[in-house]
Amino acid sequence: MGIINNRREKELAGWSEDIIAPESVGTIDGMFSERVRRSGDRPAYKSFQRESGSWEEYSWNQMAAQIARWRDALAGEPLGPGDRAALLLRNCPQWVMFDQACLGLGLVVVPLYTDDRPESIAYILNDSASKLLLVQDAGRLKRLASVIGGNKLLKRILVLDSGIEVEKLAEIDERICLVSDWLPEKGGESCCRKGEAGELASIVYTSGTTGRPKGVMLSHYNMLSVAHGALAVVDCYREDVFLSFLPLSHTLERTGGYYLPVMTGSMVAYSRSVGQLAEDLQLIRPTAMIAVPRIFERVYARLKEQIARKSVFARKMFELAVVVGWKRFLCGQRRGRWGPLLLLWPVLQPLVATKIFDKLGGRLRVAVSGGAPLSPEIAKVFIGLGIPLLQGYGLTETSPVISINPLENNQPSSVGIPLHKVKVRIGENDELLVKSPGVMLGYWNNHAATRSMIDADGWLHTGDQARIEGKHIYITGRIKDVLVLSNGEKVPPCDMELAIALDPLVEQVMVIGEGRPYLTALLVLDAVFWPSLAQEYGLDSADPVSLENRKVMAVVLGHIRNALSGFPGFAKIRRVSLQLEPWTVDNGLLTPTLKIRRTVILERYAQAVDRMYEGSLAAGERQ
Repeated sequence: MGIINNRREKELAGWSEDIIAPESVGTIDGMFSERVRRSGDRPAYKSFQRESGSWEEYSWNQMAAQIARWRDALAGEPLGPGDRAALLLRNCPQWVMFDQACLGLGLVVVPLYTDDRPESIAYILNDSASKLLLVQDAGRLKRLASVIGGNKLLKRILVLDSGIEVEKLAEIDERICLVSDWLPEKGGESCCRKGEAGELASIVYTSGTTGRPKGVMLSHYNMLSVAHGALAVVDCYREDVFLSFLPLSHTLERTGGYYLPVMTGSMVAYSRSVGQLAEDLQLIRPTAMIAVPRIFERVYARLKEQIARKSVFARKMFELAVVVGWKRFLCGQRRGRWGPLLLLWPVLQPLVATKIFDKLGGRLRVAVSGGAPLSPEIAKVFIGLGIPLLQGYGLTETSPVISINPLENNQPSSVGIPLHKVKVRIGENDELLVKSPGVMLGYWNNHAATRSMIDADGWLHTGDQARIEGKHIYITGRIKDVLVLSNGEKVPPCDMELAIALDPLVEQVMVIGEGRPYLTALLVLDAVFWPSLAQEYGLDSADPVSLENRKVMAVVLGHIRNALSGFPGFAKIRRVSLQLEPWTVDNGLLTPTLKIRRTVILERYAQAVDRMYEGSLAAGERQ
């Protein structure tokens, strides 16, 4: 079966399952207490301590002792069951401590993105009427000072990391307190409250691409049922090690990378940062991880860049390894036949595949991609090289997973099969409809939005177009994102954008054409590749005028044509507008989950868009 598979089989030989059923514990905090009882001194969490410059490990018992301190401190605040408590922390064990302490008192947790804009955070705090806020450090608190200073609902503001700046801020605002001063030295005895599985556990605000974010109300059972349902599709063991780097404020990481490992007794290690992810993969050597496609896109782009610098022989070997590995994958999935080409795998695997696999730690048993569509080309490369990459699908409103591909029946072009107890069907306009125990209780303070999302028969309308073949779901488009050209032609831009973004020259892209005679695109050029292209044509890469050079435009359009060569004739970009400033959360052009805000981008670049349509037809083009 090969080096990688043999290595996995040896590791799994002594592994065991220890799954906690949601029905036996009722609530998320009840599940954590049960895990402490079962696993006690086994390792639970691992994180890097910046002060000491070393990794620290917590057992389940040690976590329980810390949670008791947080719970007792929270009990001393003017908070009661149902009150909201918000947190703005990077991934760390303290995120878990705060969450479990809040849930253990019947409080409702409101997670915030650390890189969200202050105005958005202020809106969420006001809309949720949060009474308490936990912030990472003085720097983040200072960013919020101007927008939350007048918030009369906030009774307590806690700062996790110590420093002189915090003390200065506390002198100005009596609500501010350093966590180390606020926590008691020791917590009381753990006591399991008798909470209801259906009670509200969290309000998670969707980072909508248009309009204000909406608060998704999720119960304990919503998230526990989804975590448990995922385990019926993908096995998970006590010995698994998860590497966590997707923000815990993202429901995919919270349900799949936090609650699910508690359910299975697996250990979670928190990556220091995305920038240090490659190093952390080597140090932690995870067996499981969850990510959004952007992470795999970056690894893929770096891989292509490295391969391009190698010899012709090395490039051919890499390409052959992907082709043979993919055929081997299809054969193993019983969707392809054995052929003589597969005899090359024992040679190609150690020369190519194993080296790349080892860069991911060498123990990766499952990698899940969710939150956005994953390019089939990227999936083919990773899977062909022996990396067990599974695409899943869901919404915040479904806690969040609806479907995922099983390892033994992995069809990467699909988003997998529905989880246990999840029902799906195709409605009008090919829309995917869902019934699931993970479906939200509704939107906070927004009954109209709830009614528009969940119909009278209880079906949640995803807004995604799909088809179902056998058990597998295939997403074919987004109802609201379809562009209708002035000639009536309907074009789904997302797949085109995915294909264009794979080009190393392109960092970000948005296809435009609603009500227009042809398609155009706004492109942010990659900061690494653009200078060399500019130099090739004797241009100053720092001068914005260089972006309008005809030769540069022709080169970029050539790259786009190649990227879209497999698309139908209608998928033709006739003009582009090139930019250097990245679209980020800070400048308001990306949501905290890194989705482009189409309406905002169109407003920001209105003049550039209008110039692409001057004269109605692109130069040299016929309608």
